[in-house]
Amino acid sequence: MHREHPSAPAAPPAPDSPAPASAPSPPYGGEDTGASATVPPPGTAPGSGSARAGGSGSARAGGGQPRARFRRLSGASAPGGRDPFLDNAKFLLVVLVVAGHNWDPLVEGMRGVKAAYLLVYAFHMPAFVMLCGYFSRSFTGRPEQVRRLLAGVLLPYLVFEAVYAGVYALFLDQPFAVTPTEPRFVCWFLAALFVWRLTSPLWRAVRWPVAVTVVLSVGAGLTDLGSELALSRVLMFLPWFVLGLRLRSEHLRPLRNRAARRWALPLMALAAVGAYWAAPRVDRRWVLMEHGSAQLGVEPYVYAGVRLGLFAVSAVLVAAFLALVPSRRTGFTALGAVTVYPFLLHGLLLKPVEGLGGYGPVYDGGLLAVAATTVVAVAWAVLLSSAPVRRALWPLVEPRFPRWLSPDGRADEGTPGGGSPGAPRRPAAKAARRAGKRVRGRAGGPTTQGGTASPVRT
Repeated sequence: MHREHPSAPAAPPAPDSPAPASAPSPPYGGEDTGASATVPPPGTAPGSGSARAGGSGSARAGGGQPRARFRRLSGASAPGGRDPFLDNAKFLLVVLVVAGHNWDPLVEGMRGVKAAYLLVYAFHMPAFVMLCGYFSRSFTGRPEQVRRLLAGVLLPYLVFEAVYAGVYALFLDQPFAVTPTEPRFVCWFLAALFVWRLTSPLWRAVRWPVAVTVVLSVGAGLTDLGSELALSRVLMFLPWFVLGLRLRSEHLRPLRNRAARRWALPLMALAAVGAYWAAPRVDRRWVLMEHGSAQLGVEPYVYAGVRLGLFAVSAVLVAAFLALVPSRRTGFTALGAVTVYPFLLHGLLLKPVEGLGGYGPVYDGGLLAVAATTVVAVAWAVLLSSAPVRRALWPLVEPRFPRWLSPDGRADEGTPGGGSPGAPRRPAAKAARRAGKRVRGRAGGPTTQGGTASPVRT
């Protein structure tokens, strides 16, 4: 993710658990950037008609105490029908995206920064893409899902391609050119998410889909794919998306307890030591997943072996990261529902700072200065998640599908413009909120998920 970012939509890259059928979530900023079907709560298989108690697993006869203990650990019974574990993971991942881009201009000159960069990039995008797949499980290509995909991913892709073309022209001395076939910065992820989501039904029809996509991913690095539509990254990250499609809540359950955290922290510490050792010896392009064997200057068999080893290392680190994610509601849980905003917008600060030479003093200031800029980057991510920013920028970040292009001339329910957290308070939105309040009054808490099937858009 070197020229990259969200959801979050859908997703958070824009991401989430259940929305009741009566209140569909908006795409890539809502449900899945295209999936109108609700995502089952933890413990409920996709397509299942029953949500299990508390969303924390199957109800077992005679298992009252263990079930209660798991519910406390998982936090799956949090208000709102949302799983705080997933929202927490999405927010932490988008913070790592912003931090990684903040470190990018400093990587080659500072060993400590490069070590942190290698460690973060080894797992944060694999985890991000995997969550996109996890929240795309309900995507079957129905017309309303495709319309949400177009509005929630393709339109923001075109908008932010133009926005970043202007930023690069103003601050990085590049000629202004809108080139949708060559994504800039984080826009590659939107292009990739669009393709991944559209191919979701295909991977349900293939035997051993994860193994097949691993072969495709490694094979992509043995050919010269160029930079068109970020095809190299589309294929190289594809196994993580398909793995997410295959995951079920019970597969994540072992990571959501104290025992998992006990081994995850030492493992991350060991990985940090390994990254520090590797920093002067390893080309960082290995973890960006956009360069092939020819570009990296290695033999094809070496490239294939290293890539397979990276899959294994990344899988372990993704599991460790998820084990360290809090399962209960935290002070930042709510921000996990709007990760598309910091994901798409953070470059509007970082790229001008880079172009104006702002990282020179940071480099001279050493690791302490880098730590200070990292704190600023995290604060910037939080600021971009705020309600005023969402209210001002939702038409760009979460546009609605044009009514005149819809066969019946009506906007789909749950499109970002109709119910996004930052949208102006239109009559339809007010009616939906009033209905939500009536439901909350009866059930004792909000019931809609309001998220998207992507870690970016939610």
